[in-house]
Amino acid sequence: MLSYFLNSRIILMMLFIINLAGSVYGYIWYGYQLEITEAKYLIFVPDSPTASLFFTIFLGFYLFGKHVPYISALAMVTLFKYGTWAVAMNILTLIVEGSLHWTGYMLIISHGAMAIQGLLYAPYYRLQLRHLVFAAVWTLHNDVIDYVFEQMPIYGPLMEYLNPIGYFTFWLSMVSIAVTYYLAIRPRLHIKYTPS
Repeated sequence: MLSYFLNSRIILMMLFIINLAGSVYGYIWYGYQLEITEAKYLIFVPDSPTASLFFTIFLGFYLFGKHVPYISALAMVTLFKYGTWAVAMNILTLIVEGSLHWTGYMLIISHGAMAIQGLLYAPYYRLQLRHLVFAAVWTLHNDVIDYVFEQMPIYGPLMEYLNPIGYFTFWLSMVSIAVTYYLAIRPRLHIKYTPS
């Protein structure tokens, strides 16, 4: 039943549109930070929109029965990582500030959904170890850019906690890589896509 639902052409098209729109919104949300970012760091700053863009590309190819395993590996690792990260950061903001703007709750819901959708499609990515290694290098390199070169997302009230957040983020990356290996590579579930 779940497989039928996930492979429904209507569901895939809806997810494609939602993720594409979410990516566009995310890049707009990062607008101010991108304006003050050096050109060489631009690709590494808008983390969540780029993660959802990877998934959008995966969906676009998957709709036509095609696979892009390097993009799929990036999608799964980064969707889970940045979806979880944003939920954690907004909850931390709520704890630190004692309140959270409605957009914070919206981000918790939308980013939680990001993480979940990446996991649901794990059996359909057709990943091999080399694809995960590529995604792991990208993800860990992004952590270095964020927390060594200080290009992390700007969360006003949390900026004084950069060191523990950076440490948390590194281990979240490791967990995301491990989850991808466990769910998408270890079982070798290469399920053929048949549009509904």
